[in-house]
Amino acid sequence: MKLTNIKYTAAAVVTALTMSACEDFLDRPTEDSYNTENFYATTDQCLSSVNYLYNSPWYDFQRGFIKVGEVLSGNYYWGSSPYMNFSVNGSDQDLVNMSYSLWAVIGHATTLYNTLAATSVANKNQCLGECLTWKAMAYFYLVRSFGDVPIIHDNSALLASGDYNSLPKVKRADVYEYIVMTLEQAMEDLKGISNPTAGRIDYYSAEALLAKVYLTKAGVSGALNGDDLAKAAQLAKDVIDNSGRTLLENYGDVWKLTSNLASESLIAWRWTVGSQWTSQNTLQSDLAQEGMDEFGDCWGGWNGLSVDLQQAFGINLLENQPDAWINHIDTRLKATMMLPGFKWDYLWQDHGGLDFLRFLYDDTYNSAATGTLQAPTGANCVKHLYGNTADHVAALNIAPARMSYALATHILRLSDVYLIYAEAMLGAGRSASSNSDVIDAFYAVRHRAVPSSTRPASVSWDDIWKERRLEFAMEGDRWYDYVRVSYYDSQYCVNELTNQKRNAYWGLNDLYKEYYTSGTWSIDTSKQGYDNSTAAPNVNVMLRTDSETGKSYFALPMCAEDVLYNPNLGSNVEGEHVDVRNTYSY
Repeated sequence: MKLTNIKYTAAAVVTALTMSACEDFLDRPTEDSYNTENFYATTDQCLSSVNYLYNSPWYDFQRGFIKVGEVLSGNYYWGSSPYMNFSVNGSDQDLVNMSYSLWAVIGHATTLYNTLAATSVANKNQCLGECLTWKAMAYFYLVRSFGDVPIIHDNSALLASGDYNSLPKVKRADVYEYIVMTLEQAMEDLKGISNPTAGRIDYYSAEALLAKVYLTKAGVSGALNGDDLAKAAQLAKDVIDNSGRTLLENYGDVWKLTSNLASESLIAWRWTVGSQWTSQNTLQSDLAQEGMDEFGDCWGGWNGLSVDLQQAFGINLLENQPDAWINHIDTRLKATMMLPGFKWDYLWQDHGGLDFLRFLYDDTYNSAATGTLQAPTGANCVKHLYGNTADHVAALNIAPARMSYALATHILRLSDVYLIYAEAMLGAGRSASSNSDVIDAFYAVRHRAVPSSTRPASVSWDDIWKERRLEFAMEGDRWYDYVRVSYYDSQYCVNELTNQKRNAYWGLNDLYKEYYTSGTWSIDTSKQGYDNSTAAPNVNVMLRTDSETGKSYFALPMCAEDVLYNPNLGSNVEGEHVDVRNTYSY
């Protein structure tokens, strides 16, 4: 880390006290006269001090969230992006911003934790648990993204030591142990907190994250560890049985502004609209087509959901008729991507709902209509879109602004816990299971998405692997699934990624426009096709070999600027072992 970055994150908690918000639990008046000496006098003030950890430090991760999680994994097409062909390097600005954001979260959470721990305020444990859960989440992203990374346990102590430019990386296994230790303390702090405000991290939020950490950690030695899998299953089952949380009845409702505080969302970025820049969601700008809102800030129409993801849903635009997707049995398809014939009643409500083709071709309906299909894959994104000002006001009674809205970004949902449980219960052999609890967990997710589905007699690892892709598409998670599997079976991941359909279609605009004007869908192979000329990416360049296990695993390059200041962070430098439990404590 650069000294300037560490200093920033260590000191930022003071300025964070003036951040405001629009969610119920984030609301509080700005008190410019407060400082660290007089602010932490009551439980409510302590709770307010944690609020900004739900948004601002995460702001610069938003684009990396999509580019790493979805573009790199083959779920999303983003033109000439280096994440499309695995040519991303340590100077890539989105990678730099992502790394900086994650270290900022750790700095903020650590400093605030230490500040709160030193107070005598009653009931401060909830705040301590929230700080540690966010810290663990940031480290979870870091270790899955970059492999071996440093452990910064105490910003102030590191600054005082002067060792910030010689800090060594720590072995992945030890980083995971540090995350486990951090979440165990978070759960201890959150234990017994009654009736926490909706949207806030609670005991079961931390426990669910720990279950996911154990599922990932299970493979870090190069082979699946049965004890880690058993622990993941135990933790996930406790969340399922005792948290009181349930899945929303309709999958599409998860992505509505009115579901910002839905109980199935265990951990989410709770964005706000206000004077504090970086507290807001801006994903719509990168993902929506021009004209989606009134601010001229949408440029995502030229990207789209990948052909490979479409085919994972069973859709082939060059073979199927529109009825194949309009009447598709999996409700996640329409909640994830825009295709001809689709319409959403919760978007553009003042226009009678958002009609995909009319949005493209009718300038009396959409004054910014270009008259052209932009998405090279034929499918634009639905998730993470709030719509326009009327939609935002109707749901939250507050107006959005340019590149600023308050739709929550769900980063750990209850359906993930169900699938974690099912996968962990398969054990290290990954054998198909006919255990009723495993089938029930899998079927809870499957049946919500496909109401016509029947309960299976058994569940296989492949069933769960595919279900995870469809359930969490565009939620920044798919690449990290590849990472955890690469720990113990990198060749499986390389083969699947290499064989994806990551390229674009050509000639779809004429097909779409004809369907809009005449209702005719007629494929002409001389006018429409798939780009077979662009070679598959060299996925192997993203592999790094662990000298101890001899196993290859996926890891992104460390940021070049950080390596310049501290050569110990170089991608070719292996981490050191640390006895986590005897070195650190909370």
